[in-house]
Amino acid sequence: MRRLSLLFSLLATTSFAEVPRVATDIAPVHSLVAAIMDGAGAPDLIIAPGASPHGYAMRPSEARNLAEADLVIWVGPGLTPWLADPLESLAGDAVHFTLMDVEGTRVLPVREGVGFEDHHHDHGDHDDHGDHDDHGDHDDHGDHDDHGDHDDHGDHDDHGDHDDHGDHDDHGDHDDHGDHDDHADHDDHADHDDHGDHDDHDDHHAGGVDPHAWLDPLNGAAWAGAISKQLAQIDPENAALYQKNALSLIQNILAHEAKAQETFAPLQNRPFVVLHDAFQYVEARYELNAVASVHDSEAASPGAARVAQLRAHVQSEGVVCAFAEPQLNQGLLITVTEGLPVKIGTLDPLGADLPLGPSQYLDTLNQLAADMQDCLAE
Repeated sequence: MRRLSLLFSLLATTSFAEVPRVATDIAPVHSLVAAIMDGAGAPDLIIAPGASPHGYAMRPSEARNLAEADLVIWVGPGLTPWLADPLESLAGDAVHFTLMDVEGTRVLPVREGVGFEDHHHDHGDHDDHGDHDDHGDHDDHGDHDDHGDHDDHGDHDDHGDHDDHGDHDDHGDHDDHGDHDDHADHDDHADHDDHGDHDDHDDHHAGGVDPHAWLDPLNGAAWAGAISKQLAQIDPENAALYQKNALSLIQNILAHEAKAQETFAPLQNRPFVVLHDAFQYVEARYELNAVASVHDSEAASPGAARVAQLRAHVQSEGVVCAFAEPQLNQGLLITVTEGLPVKIGTLDPLGADLPLGPSQYLDTLNQLAADMQDCLAE
């Protein structure tokens, strides 16, 4: 008994450092943070897997997670414009960490036109984050100066602090991973009915930034380093753990990227179309040949004239595959390719059907690579 009393007394007088509460926007970002926090804690996810990042109605539990967060890590307002106000009203005292603003992030412009006429992957000067031979030591995990001497990225001045990325409210409805009624406790999901149709999917405007940047694995590597630094700043007692986990994660991402280079190399001349222009970062990283998207950047359903243009473009370009997304109506894709020798595949930029956790980010990238290979291979 005396020992028990002593133990309780010791527990009462001992202060334990609390791991910060971290809220994340989408499943791939949640996965990056979960991998880095592994062994110390786990982040919360704001947007349910499979739901659209745009126009999302948070459940009370998700709003509570946001309100209790010490740190909010999100892609940025270009992907989730609706989240900007709750960040201020519910998480005004938390640190807001915007991944699109991380130095070293490859940033691509929104593409316009039936056949992406103005954007054939001359994406500024961000084409390659170096050769990545020096990815070994990542002790500083943050600015990724060793991501291949960013001086050769051309004029990074306009991307460095990303001041001009501030209000991406006009980027709208991305990754419309629709209704997912089976995603647990949707009864309190407020007005989720408006997520069904998603005709307003991908509400980009000309001259904007494509926010699907997590699909470039080298962005994921840069973000992992930056996330570990940010966590270490607010939780220095676990800094060594965050750094160790980030190094392991970065090494795994780079291993994936090297393997993906081999997977995609034979597919580079295989033309394809997408239902929604969400995969530009994959195309640019691996020099793939996307020639059009069915939905234009304004997210309006294409009229008869555009459908006719798309069909003609599909034929003239010799398109071999058309990619749908799991939660989007693929009817228009079928219309555009009907009667043509074009296979239909499916790509999911959010990995909605994959288990949440530290491996979900790489699982999403691996699934994308496998699905693209299945449809594009001869």
